[in-house]
Amino acid sequence: MPRPQRLDAPLETLDGVGPTMARRLRRIGLERVGDLLWQRPRRYEEPVPAKRVSELFGEDEAVIEVEVRRTRSRRRGRLRILTATVADETGSIDATWFNQPWLESRLTPGARVRLRGRPNRYGFAVGSYDLEGEAETADFAPVYPAGEDVAQKRLRELRAQALALVRDAGEPLPATLLSSERLPLRADALAAIHRPHALAEAETGRRRLAFDELLTLQLALARTAAARAQASAQPLPEPGELIERYRASLPFTLTPHQERAIAEIDGDLARSTPMQRLLQGDVGSGKTVVALYALLRAVEAGRQGALMAPTETLAEQHFLTLDELCAPLGVRVSLLTSSIRAKEHAAARQLIASGDAHVVVGTHALIQEEVDFHDLAVAVVDEQHRFGVAQRSALVEGRSPHVLHLTATPIPRTLALTVFGDLDVSELALPPADRKPIVTAWVTEERSSEAYTRLKRHLDDGRQAYVVCPLIEESPTKVARAAEAEAERLRTGELRGYRVGCLHGRLRPADRRAVMAQFKARELDVLVATTVIEVGVDVPNATIMIVQEADRFGLAQLHQLRGRVGRGAEQSYCLLVSRPREEITEVASERLEAMVATTDGFELAERDLEIRGEGQLLGARQSGLSDLRFVRLRRDRDLLERVREIARGLEEEGLLADAVDRVLGEAEHLGES
Repeated sequence: MPRPQRLDAPLETLDGVGPTMARRLRRIGLERVGDLLWQRPRRYEEPVPAKRVSELFGEDEAVIEVEVRRTRSRRRGRLRILTATVADETGSIDATWFNQPWLESRLTPGARVRLRGRPNRYGFAVGSYDLEGEAETADFAPVYPAGEDVAQKRLRELRAQALALVRDAGEPLPATLLSSERLPLRADALAAIHRPHALAEAETGRRRLAFDELLTLQLALARTAAARAQASAQPLPEPGELIERYRASLPFTLTPHQERAIAEIDGDLARSTPMQRLLQGDVGSGKTVVALYALLRAVEAGRQGALMAPTETLAEQHFLTLDELCAPLGVRVSLLTSSIRAKEHAAARQLIASGDAHVVVGTHALIQEEVDFHDLAVAVVDEQHRFGVAQRSALVEGRSPHVLHLTATPIPRTLALTVFGDLDVSELALPPADRKPIVTAWVTEERSSEAYTRLKRHLDDGRQAYVVCPLIEESPTKVARAAEAEAERLRTGELRGYRVGCLHGRLRPADRRAVMAQFKARELDVLVATTVIEVGVDVPNATIMIVQEADRFGLAQLHQLRGRVGRGAEQSYCLLVSRPREEITEVASERLEAMVATTDGFELAERDLEIRGEGQLLGARQSGLSDLRFVRLRRDRDLLERVREIARGLEEEGLLADAVDRVLGEAEHLGES
C-alpha cells in the first residue's frame, strides 16, 4: 500500500492557500489536502431552469446569463453588501452578494456573468456565479459544510486541485472483492462524489466510500472483540452496606432507567470478563449517580475506582460533586490533573499508589503519566466520544478493570450499536420526574435587549442565570463576543447592580473552583462563561440562559449548554441570540430551528445526523480509526449487513488478520493525518 504522501501535505501546498485561508479552513475541519477529499458534500445543487431577466417571477431559483453594467458597495453593521446592475436583451436587474467585497474588482462593466439565485423584492440574491467559463452554477454542483468566511467557490476550487492528486489515494480493497461487490475504484468514487454529472453517480461513489468505512469499522470491532475475549477481570462481590448507605444518602428516588442501568452494571461486575458498557443519556438524566454507584462497588470490595474526564474543568466539577457525596460515606476522593502544583501532584500519586485514595478523578494525566494504581477495579470514562480508542484503552492496558463509558451526547441506537459494537449499551432516556422541558427561543441580536429584560425578571425573583459567549477574550481577528469583555460590559450596562462573575478555561484551576463555588452559593447572580460549562455544572437555582452568537455553536454543544438550566423543579428558559439571518449559514439556521423545535436529545441527535453526518456527530476519529464521513446509516443498513457478512466470512476463512493489516493499516495512517 503506497503512502499517499501528497494527500498528507498541508493545505498551504495548494495554490491560493496562505496562512489566513489555512486558519479559516482549519476551523471547518480541513488541515491536509486529503481532508478535502474525505469530506462529503452536504448536498448538490438541484437542476434549475435558465431564464431571461424578463422571465424571472416569484422566488423560484433560476440561472441568468447577463452583462455587468455598473457596481456599488455599502456596509450595514458587519455586513458588506455588493450590488451589480446586470442586464440581458430583455431587461436589467440588481444582483446582490453578501460579504464578498473582493468581487467588486472583477465585476467590471461589460463583463459577462452567469448567476444562480432567487429573485426578491430588492432584485436578484446571488447564490453562486460563474466568471470566465467557471462551473459554479452548474446543476449538481456540490455544496460543502462551510463557515461564513470561506466561500463555496473557493472550496470547490480546492477540491479540483485535490482531485488531480486522487490517484495517489491508493486502493485498499483487493480486486476480487471489488469485482464480487461490483464496486468502483476508490479514486473514481471520490471523483464521482465531488464532480458528479448526476445524483445517481454521486450516490454510487458515496456507497463505495461508505463500504470502506463500514469495513474498517467492522474489522476494528473484530480486533477489539478478540482482544476483549482474552482479557479477564476479578468479579466483584454482591452490593453491601456501603452501597446501602449511598442509596439512603441520595435526596431523591432513582428513576426506573437508573435502576435498570444499575442492575445491568451489577450483572457485568459479577463476571470475570471485564465490563465494557456504554451508559448514554440526555443531559440531566442522572448519569453521575449511576457512575458513582459503579465506583463505590469497587471501593466496597476494598479496591479502587477511577473517573477520567476530557477537560480539567470537567474533572474538577466531578471531583467537587463526588467528594461532597463520598465524604459522609468515609470514601476518600483524590484529584489528579496536569495543572495542580508539583507538591500536590506528588501527594496525590502517593495516595493512589498506596490505595488510600479510594476514588481518583483526573484527566488524560491518569494515562499519560502512567499513574500507578494500588488496585484499580472500576474505571469510568466520561464524555467518552471526546477520547480516541487508543486513549481509552491505555487506561485499562495491563490492568483489565471493569470499564463504564459515559456520554451525554445522545446517539441513535442504530448508530451506537454500529460504532460501539464491542460495548454493551445502557440508556437513561428520561430525566427525573420533577424536571420541566426547557422553553427555547431564537432571536437575532437586534432584539437581544428583550432577552436581558426577561433575564432580569428571573434575577429579581431570586433566580440565577448564565450568559454564554463563544470566546474568552477580545481578538482583533474575531468579531465573536468575548467572555471577559462581555462580563465587563454587562456589569456597567444591562446588568448594572447585579453580581456578575466570569468563568473560562484560561483561569487557574483554583480560580475556576472559586468562581463556581460562589455561583453555587448564590453569591453571584449571573455567570458569564465560555463552553467550559457545557458539561458537569449543576446549579438548580439557575433558570435562564442566554447564548450569545448561538449560530457559532454546534447542535450537540448547544443542547449540552441548554442542559445547565432546567435542573430544578422551576420552569427554565434558553434564549439563543444570533447574528441577522442573512449573515448566518444555512446549516446554522437549521441548527437553531432544531433547538427551538425540541428539547429531546435523541431527536436532536437524529437531526444532527441529517445536518452534519454520522461521523461528525460522534466527534473526530470516533471509531479510533476512521470517521463515518460517507456512511448514512438509515440509508445504508443493507450495506452494513453485507459488510458484516464479509467480515464474518474473512474470519471463517482465516483471512481476518490479513484484512485487518491491509485495511486498518491504511485507516490508521489516515487517522494520523
